[in-house]
Amino acid sequence: MNKKKDIKTYEKYMKKCISLAKKSEGFVSPNPLVGAVVLDKNGEICGWGRHEHYGEAHAEVNALNMAGEKAKGGTIIVSLEPCSHYGKTPPCADLIIKKGLKTVVAGILDPNPIVSGNGLKKLQDAGLTVISGVLEEKCRELNEIFFKNKKTNRPFIAIKSAITLDGKIATKTGSSKWITAEKARNSVQRLRNKYDAILTGSNTVLVDNPSLTVRLKNGRSPARIVIDSELKTPEDAKIYNDDGVRVFIAVGENTDRTLLEKYPKNVEFIFCPLHSGKIYLPYLTQKLFEKGIYSIIIEAGGELCGQFMKDKLVDKIYLYVAPKATGDINAKQWLSGFDVNNINDACEFDVKRVELLKPDILFELYPKCER
Repeated sequence: MNKKKDIKTYEKYMKKCISLAKKSEGFVSPNPLVGAVVLDKNGEICGWGRHEHYGEAHAEVNALNMAGEKAKGGTIIVSLEPCSHYGKTPPCADLIIKKGLKTVVAGILDPNPIVSGNGLKKLQDAGLTVISGVLEEKCRELNEIFFKNKKTNRPFIAIKSAITLDGKIATKTGSSKWITAEKARNSVQRLRNKYDAILTGSNTVLVDNPSLTVRLKNGRSPARIVIDSELKTPEDAKIYNDDGVRVFIAVGENTDRTLLEKYPKNVEFIFCPLHSGKIYLPYLTQKLFEKGIYSIIIEAGGELCGQFMKDKLVDKIYLYVAPKATGDINAKQWLSGFDVNNINDACEFDVKRVELLKPDILFELYPKCER
């Protein structure tokens, strides 16, 4: 056996697992994205699958169903450790043992404490060869939302902004359509489809009156959240349309309850304490998590994005940068509210990925500050 050759083979198929899993973005929350590939005893691919929808069969089940009898004596490669407990479906580890596979290759351990390590141990105890950590970082990135949820019991929060080269999201008059071109805007639609909810501020609703829906074939519009401590937004704003999607408004805890009656019945209010006259964001995000919102993408102005950053609630940033500049110091910027005198005190970010969406560029960034 050439171990180095085997690892290269496993990495090749793990990439396929990750690619399969990504096809389910937006449809499995709060479960993780998982893909699986089955090789027969001769090393030939005979089955593959993914976890397609929350509550339905796991990736291993779909892959093994495709493989049938060819799975016996073979290998299953899966992006996340097979589960070992009963949830909405039976344990995948038990099925793997029953089907007579000899080897299990996992990308990364499941962070869920009732699974973590137990799935692989069950397989080892049954006499299977177990290999883990294949393309581990890529598998972790695939499920960065799930890992954040399990580690902190808080939602994964990202900021999305379309900006000019000088960091502006709109002119001083509020003109912003369109900063980026069609490819970038289509990318945003796919991004929205991935997250449980989109969050914005009252000023964005008042100025732009956005729908914040997903306009993709077979896409899924996320829940919508508006931070409106003073209930300035009109009840007929597009964002409050009753289209079957959950809608939340974050208001101050002392808000006059009679003011709520004018809003559509589909709107749910979250009463929050105020900090310096603003919604206390750590409280709001925790309440949203308790209501089943496990990931949030923020599409808002610089002040609200800045407040999320200052409260150290931001996990990731998507910056769509257009090759144009306003040259106007009074134009609106994507991040504001900081008081920085020394450049060494500026916000720093790790650049995870750069993608050319000609003519624009997408930067995927992670804040370096502790989150």
